[in-house]
Amino acid sequence: MLVSDFDYALPEELIAQEPCALRDRSRLLVVHRASSCLEHRWFYDLVEYVHAGDVLVLNETRVIPARLTGYRRDTGTSVEVFLLRPLDHPLVWEVLVRPGKKARVGAELLFGSEDNGIGLKLEGRVCQVNGEGNRIIQFRAPGTTDQVLAAKLAGIFDELGKIPLPPYIQRAPRPEDYQRYQTVYAREAGSVAAPTAGLHFTTELLTQLQQKGVVLAPLVLHVGLGTFRPVKVTEVEQHRMHTEYFKVPDSTAAMLNQARSAGSRIFAVGTTTARVLESVTDEKGKIRAGEGWTDIFLYPGYAFKAVDSLVTNFHLPRSTLLMLVCALGGRELILRAYQEAVAKQYRFFSYGDAMLIV
Repeated sequence: MLVSDFDYALPEELIAQEPCALRDRSRLLVVHRASSCLEHRWFYDLVEYVHAGDVLVLNETRVIPARLTGYRRDTGTSVEVFLLRPLDHPLVWEVLVRPGKKARVGAELLFGSEDNGIGLKLEGRVCQVNGEGNRIIQFRAPGTTDQVLAAKLAGIFDELGKIPLPPYIQRAPRPEDYQRYQTVYAREAGSVAAPTAGLHFTTELLTQLQQKGVVLAPLVLHVGLGTFRPVKVTEVEQHRMHTEYFKVPDSTAAMLNQARSAGSRIFAVGTTTARVLESVTDEKGKIRAGEGWTDIFLYPGYAFKAVDSLVTNFHLPRSTLLMLVCALGGRELILRAYQEAVAKQYRFFSYGDAMLIV
C-alpha cells in the first residue's frame, strides 16, 4: 500500500489559523459508511447521532506549555527547548533543542529568573543526546531540593512556557490560545499537541448528551510530537509509529464492556482515543483497563475491535491520522469526503472543522 494513496490537494487558505468563535459552531461532515452518503451539519448536531446507551470516549489529556526559551550559562546564547516527556525521574526530560549545536552534552541552560512568580530560578543541564538526536535534560533550582522542585515544576512550565501551536498555524500563540487549544475536559497534563477532535465540545453539549442517556467515558493518551512528523517511507507497511503513553481507568473499561454486552455503540472522540481503545481490546472484543505505551498503527485492512464510530478533524495529506480514518471509513469514501470538504470550503487541521463517521 503506497503512502501516495493517501494524498489530496488542499488549498493553503483552508488551513485554519484561528479557532471557531464558538466551539460547537464548527461545521460537521457526517460520513455514513453503509450508504456512502455525506451530510453537511453543525457540530452541535452531533447529539442527533449518538443515542441513549452509547458511549462517548474522551481523551482527558492536557496540553503543557512545552516551548521554553533558555540561555547558555557561559555564552548567553538563546535556545528554544521543546519539552517532549518526562523520563524515569520527574526532573529528567526528553526535549528538542534548537539550535542543537548550542546544547551539547554538559551545556548548562538558564530559564527565567527568580521574579517569575514562582520564586525559583530554573536551570537545566544537558546530560545526553539520544539516538533520535533529542536531548535529555535534568532540571534543578539552586537552593531548592529536588522534591520541592518536582512539586513546583508544572507551575514553572506554566509560567515560563508557551503553548505549542502546530507548525501549520503560522502565528505566535496569543493568550486566548491557552484556553482554546485545550478541551473543556482536559485534566491530566502531558501532551505537546491537543487531541483536536475534542476542541469542539462545550460543557453544555456534553450535558445535553448525558441528559439524552449517552455515557461519557474518560481515558488518557498523551500526544507526542511524532503526531506531526511526516511519513518518510514509500509503502505504508514500512512505517513505524512513535510510542505514546496511555491510561484506561477500571471504570471506563467496565462502562465500555457493559455497552458492548448491551449492543450499544462506542464513539471514539479523536484518533488518539481510537488508538488507545484498539490497543487495549483483545480479539474477542474485551476491553482491558491499564496503562502503558502504545505504538499501534491503524491503516486500511485493519479490523476494528472496539470503535464503532469516530469523531475527528480533517488531517494532513499522507499522514498516519488520515490512514487511521481511512481504515475505519474506507479509503475511497473518506477521500471523496475530503474532496467534498475542500469544495465546500471546510476549515482544516487542528483549529478546523470536524467529521463524524457512523
